[in-house]
Amino acid sequence: MERVEQHPIYSNKVIEFVTVAAEYCSFMEKCEGAGVKTFIDKMTKLLPLLYLKTSLLPDLEEESMEEMRQFVTEEEYEYTQEQVRNVIGQYDEYLEVFTPDMQYSDSPILAHISEDLTDIYQDLKDMVANFQSANQSIMNDSILNCKQNFESFWGQKALNALRAMHNVLYSGADLEEDGSEYGTDLASDGFDGFEE
Repeated sequence: MERVEQHPIYSNKVIEFVTVAAEYCSFMEKCEGAGVKTFIDKMTKLLPLLYLKTSLLPDLEEESMEEMRQFVTEEEYEYTQEQVRNVIGQYDEYLEVFTPDMQYSDSPILAHISEDLTDIYQDLKDMVANFQSANQSIMNDSILNCKQNFESFWGQKALNALRAMHNVLYSGADLEEDGSEYGTDLASDGFDGFEE
């Protein structure tokens, strides 16, 4: 039988990924009242790190016959998306060209940063909750499922949202800061994976 510490889910790459995923989820859950500049500035640092850590995950084989539990309810999804939408406000919408639906359209399709970020949140939150089960097979499969979803679904959403937020952040727009105390709370959360 494979020794626990030799299993790939205990590798540095997996632990670093889970740490960044948990930070992303925490950030999304605490965003109410944040200023748009604070939110976008931190998210444009967090998303590339998340993308990198996910792309470095080891290849895993399915181990559990159990279906992964889903922890994010529809109500929680809608609430989280609404909080992000409230923070981003007028900057939430952007025109998307990297989508399969484009082959049926003559013009770009309207997309929303809040929806992209919440789709990512849902997958990561479910993964983190399953990973915390301490059941090695479930932990393994939660990472495997998340990596597969990254490759087929939310990796592109991360890049799309990042592109849209980069445009907002560096457009010269006067981004209001209504949640100045919010930045202090985030700075004290103990995560230093992308400190400048």
